[in-house]
Amino acid sequence: MENAPRSGGLGGGCLCGGVRYRVERVLRGVVNCFCGQCRKTSGHHVAATQARLDDFYLHDDGALKWYRSSPKAQRGFCRECGGNLFWRHDDEDTISIMAGTLDTPTGLQVCENLYVEDASDYQIIPEPK
Repeated sequence: MENAPRSGGLGGGCLCGGVRYRVERVLRGVVNCFCGQCRKTSGHHVAATQARLDDFYLHDDGALKWYRSSPKAQRGFCRECGGNLFWRHDDEDTISIMAGTLDTPTGLQVCENLYVEDASDYQIIPEPK
């Protein structure tokens, strides 16, 4: 991941501002993931878009911490405010970006729900548009 600011695209970051990023273009709409890992790391479910690493730039990453959540993937979060920011598979050239961390307006819509069978008993599954 290149650490160079760019103009255009979408910006985003965590609650405290310790991590800021820019993405030139996203590859898909928002996917809601209800798997157990996503529930535990987010406290609910994860809503994420995805971009190629070539289109992703970290501006401020001094507070960014990566956690290896499985043998093949890791999750990025802010070590200061705890903001859940990224998910990355080791063998892919993409990064999942938690949609709520993007500055608005995003222009994105939910396109898919994954692992709905793992959703908590209180959750109501939103319909993709």
